[in-house]
Amino acid sequence: MSPAMPDGPTLKQLFETEPDRLSRFTFNLAGIYFDWSKTHLDTGTVDQFLDRAQRMGFAAARDALFAGDVVNSSEGRAATHVAERGSGAPEEVDLATARRQRMRALVDAIEGGAFGQLTGILHIGIGGSLLGPHLLVDSLGRRASTLTVRFLSNIDGAAFDEAVGPLDPATTLVVVASKTFSTLETLTNLDAARAWLRAGGVADPDGRVIAVTAKPEAAVEQGVDETRILQFGEGVGGRYSLWSSVGLSAALALGWDAFEVLLEGAAEMDRHFRSAEPRENMPLIAAFADRLYVESFGCQTRGVFAYDERLRLLPFYLQQLEMESNGKSVTKDGQPVQWPTAPVTWGGTGTDAQHAVFQLLHQGTIVVPVEFVAVSEADDDQPAEHHRLLLLNAFAQGAALMDGRASDDPQRSYPGNRPSATILLDRLDARTLGALVAFYEHRTFANAVLVGINPFDQFGVELGKQIARQLAESADEESLDPSTRALIERAGV
Repeated sequence: MSPAMPDGPTLKQLFETEPDRLSRFTFNLAGIYFDWSKTHLDTGTVDQFLDRAQRMGFAAARDALFAGDVVNSSEGRAATHVAERGSGAPEEVDLATARRQRMRALVDAIEGGAFGQLTGILHIGIGGSLLGPHLLVDSLGRRASTLTVRFLSNIDGAAFDEAVGPLDPATTLVVVASKTFSTLETLTNLDAARAWLRAGGVADPDGRVIAVTAKPEAAVEQGVDETRILQFGEGVGGRYSLWSSVGLSAALALGWDAFEVLLEGAAEMDRHFRSAEPRENMPLIAAFADRLYVESFGCQTRGVFAYDERLRLLPFYLQQLEMESNGKSVTKDGQPVQWPTAPVTWGGTGTDAQHAVFQLLHQGTIVVPVEFVAVSEADDDQPAEHHRLLLLNAFAQGAALMDGRASDDPQRSYPGNRPSATILLDRLDARTLGALVAFYEHRTFANAVLVGINPFDQFGVELGKQIARQLAESADEESLDPSTRALIERAGV
């Protein structure tokens, strides 16, 4: 069985017939080089998608996002994460600025000793309340931070034990991030953190807790003093919230200046996405390629491989951003969607992934669009040859996927014509990471507009959580299927 490929020129043929291909499908902005030339986009397909973007009202939808208009139709509100970076309705930008100033004051107070000597932070959250800050700290804080920052999301007790293992309760600050401050996993872990602090000799555990939420009254009900609550806007979705007060742990770990530079890097990408001509708009072009592979090639997955250990959490971050935003089957008007929506986002870290999954990418019977993310400049103590070989591996994989290699031995034959894109950062710092994350946000938004869905709600995550909460509170199993009832009985829960 060979991979199903639509009729049309191969990638090698596209390079042969389009001398200007590299210049048309590469973009350099905000310290990042984007190369989409090894995709099957060509002038004709771009023209078709440009027509579709016009029919689907892309420009108006983008303007509405940046104007602070209602773009989350199912919940009747704006998506105000761009206001955290200086765009949006003036009143939302002013409110975001005021909240950031309060966050800055709290950072200054903490650094000034308001909570005593600090050696560590335990950041509790789940989903967007944790993935964004975790990505920032893991990417940028390995050398910059003097604090030990641990992230806890899973309700599994083993996860709690592992998270607090390196922390001293006497010198640890607990940051609890939750938009509604009602998530079962987060509140359970908050209670466990209080018990851990108390067992460690902290007389007033609540005095070591800071809450970050869009519902401050809910945090007060959970015992957090209002003076230790940072608020962010209802219009800031969890997976878009690292720019807000949810980034407190990152700001403490990296320093306030780095957090401000992060916002400015994202704002650079905002300005590009908002004003660039469609043919030169990087998030839009990337969305065109996404649509091409999902719709014309039937690709149901997309692989993202970070060829830099510092970006090892990027695929996990993108899983929520892309699949929670666009994993929908109805339009924003509630009608069945006519196109495939989000593929499955997955990935890993190079070069480890080469020895695990690349066999399928090169010779398997399905076609997977692949994205390589790499950094030109290293930041480690090893000889330069380490980083040189790392980058050469990333570039060689893209070349091999495209070129393939014929052999008389079918076991050693590579079909080639397999797409990839490469994102190459000049260096990994707050500016480029901010721009990179904002690029992925806008690409996700552009995909949603092209298929007519709302990327800012996430009702699909609710049902299973509701049933779990009902079972935890009442143990009513009568409405469950026989299989689930048997599992509960066998586990003794």
